[in-house]
Amino acid sequence: MNEPVKPTALFLDIGGVLLTNGWDHSLRAHTADHFGLDIDELNERHHLTYDTYEEGKLSFDEYLDRIVFYQPRSFDKPTFKQFIVGQAKPYSETIEFFLHLKQAHDLSIAAVSNEGRELMEDRIDRFRLRRLIDFFIGSCYVHIRKPDVDLYQLALDVAQLPASQVVYIDDRAMFVEVAQDLGLHGIVHTDLKSTKAALSSLGLD
Repeated sequence: MNEPVKPTALFLDIGGVLLTNGWDHSLRAHTADHFGLDIDELNERHHLTYDTYEEGKLSFDEYLDRIVFYQPRSFDKPTFKQFIVGQAKPYSETIEFFLHLKQAHDLSIAAVSNEGRELMEDRIDRFRLRRLIDFFIGSCYVHIRKPDVDLYQLALDVAQLPASQVVYIDDRAMFVEVAQDLGLHGIVHTDLKSTKAALSSLGLD
């Protein structure tokens, strides 16, 4: 009986795995409360246009014009943007773990992430993600979003690896399920301890 192939690459989501989420419902609620905005109206406008921003077809300024600055406000756009960007925090222990794992097993690591260009590039620079990530398959760069299977397939094509040699890690179960349908090993990230255990079971101690 053939031994299972040990994975040689990791595909990682960014928000929810390496960093806090970039612009999720919790941050929108916090931001709306901070600036005195109607959260229901903000969310409605967000859902109508955010996919377009994440696919790289709108700038962050254009997106904010649609959801907030379609009418005069008591605050300006730079202040609003800086507040949003400033909420991002790293999961430093998780980042360090993946750095050590990469070195120990000579792994290739890709980011496979839904994110708008300005937010993604700020997070890559500020949290020095290039020291961990070899290449970035971001929705804003390739104009497709998870759960579109084409995004995962593109990452495999760029990595030049079969799905059986790749582990995909995301905090959203449905996105992991899509990866598993393609043949990738999937791990739903809930905390570092459980993710370490799942990777260990694949031979990545």
